[in-house]
Amino acid sequence: MSDSVLARRVSRRLLFGGGAAGVVGLGGTTAWALNRYVIEHVEGTVTESTTAAPTGTVSDNRYTSASTSLTVEKVSTGSGSDAVTYFVADITTSDATLIRSAFAKDSFGSNIIDYPSTMAAAKNAVLAINGDYYGFRDTGIVVRNGVAYRDKGARQGLALYRDGSMALYDETATSAQRLIDDGVFHTLSFGPGMVADGKAVAGIDAIEIDTNFGNHSIQGDQPRTGVGMIEPGHFLWIVVDGRSTGYSRGVGLPEFAQLFLDRGATLAYNLDGGGSSAMVFDDALVNNPLGRGKERGTSDILYLAG
Repeated sequence: MSDSVLARRVSRRLLFGGGAAGVVGLGGTTAWALNRYVIEHVEGTVTESTTAAPTGTVSDNRYTSASTSLTVEKVSTGSGSDAVTYFVADITTSDATLIRSAFAKDSFGSNIIDYPSTMAAAKNAVLAINGDYYGFRDTGIVVRNGVAYRDKGARQGLALYRDGSMALYDETATSAQRLIDDGVFHTLSFGPGMVADGKAVAGIDAIEIDTNFGNHSIQGDQPRTGVGMIEPGHFLWIVVDGRSTGYSRGVGLPEFAQLFLDRGATLAYNLDGGGSSAMVFDDALVNNPLGRGKERGTSDILYLAG
C-alpha cells in the first residue's frame, strides 16, 4: 500500500464528529500508522446468539409490540445554507434490555469495522444507530449487554441501566465491575454529556473529548448522533445529517442539545458523528450520511431488539 493510499484511509478513519484529520509525513511511520489505524486487532469474540426476529408490527414509521412502541420521524428546517435535516427515534419500552449493542464482525478489538446496516441485519434489529466507535481508542470503560470488555476509565461516560434509567458518570471514579454490580447494562464512552437534569450542560461548545491525533475537536456544525432519556424507559435517539449544502449543514453541540430538550429530554449524550452518523430502521438506512446516501464502517451499534 502506498503512503498516499494509506494517508487517505487513515484520514477517513479519523473523521470523528467533525474532528478534521491531517496525515503528515507517513513515509517514516507507515508501519505504525497501519498497525494503529487500519490493521484489525481482535481482543475477544462475542458469543451472544443472533437476536430473534421481531415479534411486533411495522407500519410506516412505527413499530409496536407487547413491550415496545417506536416512532421514527424525519424533520427538516431552514433552507439553503441553513437547512438542517435530522431523524428522531422516540422509543418507549418496558424492557430496557431490548436495547442492545453489537460489535462489528462480533469481535471486540481495534480497527474492526462494518456498516451499521450490516450489523443491524445480523441481529434482526428493529432500529439501530452507530455507537461510540470504541475501537478507535484503547481507553474508556466498555460494558455491553452486561459484559465488561474494557476497564480503562478516561472521560465522561454514559451508563444505561437494566431498569431503563441513564446517567452521566466519571469513568475515572469507578470500575466496569462496579457499574455492572449496580445494574449497568451498557456504557458508552465518547461525549460530552449535553443535557443533565433537564438543562443544557454549560460549556459544551468548547469541549475537546480527546487530545489524540486526528480527533482534537468535535465542534462546529457537524453530522451528529446522540442518545437521550425523557424518563426511565422512554428514550430519544437523534441522528443529524450534515456537510451537505442545501440538504443539511449539521449542528453544533448546543443546538444538538436543544433538539433533545425540545422533546422533553432530561439527559442526553453525544456519540460518534461525522460520516459515521447512521440510523437504520426496518432494514433500511433512513438518513443520508454526508449527503451521499452511503454508510461508513464503524466498530459498534446500539440497536432495539424486537
